[in-house]
Amino acid sequence: MFKTRLLSGIILVIIAVAAIAAGGPVLFTVLLCISLIGMDELYRAMGIHQKKYGLLETAGLLGAAAYDIALFFDRGAELSMMILMLTLVLIMCAYVFTYPKYQAEQIMAAMFGVLYVAVMLSYIYKTRNLEGGAWLVGLIFLSSWGSDTCAYCVGRLIGKHKMAPVLSPKKSVEGAVGGVLGAALLGAAYCAIIAGVNPADAHTPLMYALICGVGALISMVGDLAASAIKRNKGIKDYGTLIPGHGGILDRFDSVIFTSPFIYFLASVLL
Repeated sequence: MFKTRLLSGIILVIIAVAAIAAGGPVLFTVLLCISLIGMDELYRAMGIHQKKYGLLETAGLLGAAAYDIALFFDRGAELSMMILMLTLVLIMCAYVFTYPKYQAEQIMAAMFGVLYVAVMLSYIYKTRNLEGGAWLVGLIFLSSWGSDTCAYCVGRLIGKHKMAPVLSPKKSVEGAVGGVLGAALLGAAYCAIIAGVNPADAHTPLMYALICGVGALISMVGDLAASAIKRNKGIKDYGTLIPGHGGILDRFDSVIFTSPFIYFLASVLL
């Protein structure tokens, strides 16, 4: 299992680096696929998808795709907001015109999936389009995947105090602190490594460390939130797409939460 997980992780990193470096249509296509697959996994977990695709989940998936396409063509925040409102209307149409096929909880989950997966992941693309964005996107993954690795190592070594004993018994306070500090150190080291190819004066090790540290705190909430949904629904993983890791949401749970905050922190601080 460890070898499978390690190999899958390496492949994921390679795909992520290649897509981020390419940017533009390549990154957009990868993110669109990740968003739609992640939404499909969430819809299955929430009981929206059953034996076949229905009107409700189709409305959610189409709305998410339309939102991403508008973002790609840079049509502005007004159009993006209009698409989200239209998606809500379509979801409500599916609710009322097929009543009583769907429950109110499924309707809320359908819209939640659009916001939680598609909209929040879109901030990876937005971050890539900032000045120096090719380097800034790396902070998203250092804050999520990097902090997760640091937290795991520190927790295994000195973890004693449970952070969320009911929800995630293996996570410790010591591991959380190690994850935040580790992410900050990774951010500072990353900035120093790319200094020769990143000419932006505001991109300093201190700023990168600060952004990664805050991002690591947010990523822990994302990780625990995804775990809470799985616990509520009685499932171990969201899917089986990534060997050793589970589904898209199992691997990108913390990335989903971290992406918007890295974007806003970078926009304000850099």
